Amino acid sequence: MFSRCTGINRRAGRVMRVYESVQELEEVPPSMALTIGNFDGVHRGHGRIIEATRRAAERLGASGTAAMTFDPHPLAVLRPERAPGVLTPLPLKKRLLAETGLNVLIVIRDDFSLLNLSPEEFVDRFLMERLRPRVLVEGPDFRFGYGRSGDVETLRSLGATRGFEVVVVEPMEVQDDRGQGVVCSSSRIRQWLVDGRVETAAAALGRPYRLMGTVHAGRGIGRALGFPTANITPVEQILPAEGVYAGRVQIGDSLDDVAAAGALHPAVFSVGRAKTFVRDHPLLLEAHLLDYEEGEGGPLYDRWLAMDFIDRIRSQQRFASAEVLAEQIGRDCQRARQILGTT
Repeated sequence: MFSRCTGINRRAGRVMRVYESVQELEEVPPSMALTIGNFDGVHRGHGRIIEATRRAAERLGASGTAAMTFDPHPLAVLRPERAPGVLTPLPLKKRLLAETGLNVLIVIRDDFSLLNLSPEEFVDRFLMERLRPRVLVEGPDFRFGYGRSGDVETLRSLGATRGFEVVVVEPMEVQDDRGQGVVCSSSRIRQWLVDGRVETAAAALGRPYRLMGTVHAGRGIGRALGFPTANITPVEQILPAEGVYAGRVQIGDSLDDVAAAGALHPAVFSVGRAKTFVRDHPLLLEAHLLDYEEGEGGPLYDRWLAMDFIDRIRSQQRFASAEVLAEQIGRDCQRARQILGTT
């Protein structure tokens, strides 16, 4: 059955239509300005491409703007061992793309038959038969078709005989925390997160990196130290490097809840291994909310949390005793309040 839903298009004051099946794409209006990509992270470079898509639509009198994305990443289907980590799960990606002002989002559930089409077959049997775009807008590194054998020049050549224009958008450069100008890309943002450089990642994303998951019962050590924590089982996303971070938390009852915009609570995050208390050092993801009272907001067990990473406070380390650890956590909380601007 054809699946269709909506997302709030805040910029345009309209609703972004979301199509999640290829079977009935004839419902998508023809002659749209279309951009195709994974859009993982929905970062500032993606924003530049979507803005160029809007301008192309206006210039050519297209019927609207559309983005086509993939879930999961094509490599997760073709070569799972090489699939990149996820920055934005689909519910979050939908919300962020809706906020750019797009009219239509097409979600392709990857399968071998589509991914194995040659560039010419992809254009003729998929784009032209199902969507008939007026213009395609892509970055210079765009690849499509079997084995990524098609590029923007292939697309231009095919468009010239199929009746669509191709616009190529130059990459956006951002400055990293070392003062170097670098191309804004999903792969670079993933590496910054793996390195613990969450502030640099946020500058490229245009917002803090958001990690989402469910709260499960922990060992109660944080509560015993005077700093109760929510222990989170994350969805399949990139984890920042081990360390202690200042951030903000959003609470919800589902993944969709925490993918949406909502009220935020200042917090301290710990990503790391419990070296002070155990020997096998399991990796833990914990959040201590600085202003949350369970008596007012209710218990967090089995609820969903979104963790927005603002800045790194320090690396993980082993402490000589629980008392020394508690003192350090107190200093971490004070530093987090300074970073977040809370009293």
